[in-house]
Amino acid sequence: MIRRTLQGGLVAAVSLLAFLPTAAGAATAGAAAPQAPGATARHHRTHPARHHHIHRFTVPGVPLRSSTHRVAAATGRVVTHGARLNVRSGPGTGYRVIGHRHAHRTVRLACRTHGSWVRGNHVWYRLPHHRGYVSARYVRPYRTLPWC
Repeated sequence: MIRRTLQGGLVAAVSLLAFLPTAAGAATAGAAAPQAPGATARHHRTHPARHHHIHRFTVPGVPLRSSTHRVAAATGRVVTHGARLNVRSGPGTGYRVIGHRHAHRTVRLACRTHGSWVRGNHVWYRLPHHRGYVSARYVRPYRTLPWC
């Protein structure tokens, strides 16, 4: 959690510093060349209820990480040596068991996150459609998953 906070703060600071010189340059450029009257009004018209734009500051050259970005679910194999793998409601052993997956079966995975330690591994995989979490200690994914 501290790492995410630091990363978020660092990205915010860099984007703020990148934005400040641009804003100063835009102020002088705006004074020199007036815009057409309908140029800004057209962009801020009311949108239909089913369509919404999110305006964000971005750093040029850095891709925008969006929480609405969907990545295709990956698959992995359960490696519990005959025992069932518990599916929990959250990324940790303190969360309640809401299901299970059988040993040596494939399981679909959405993303990875940090949780409680399980035999030296604190990474947990979230199942697609928010159907629970499984410990990465007992799942071997076929490809690397993105962080949640």
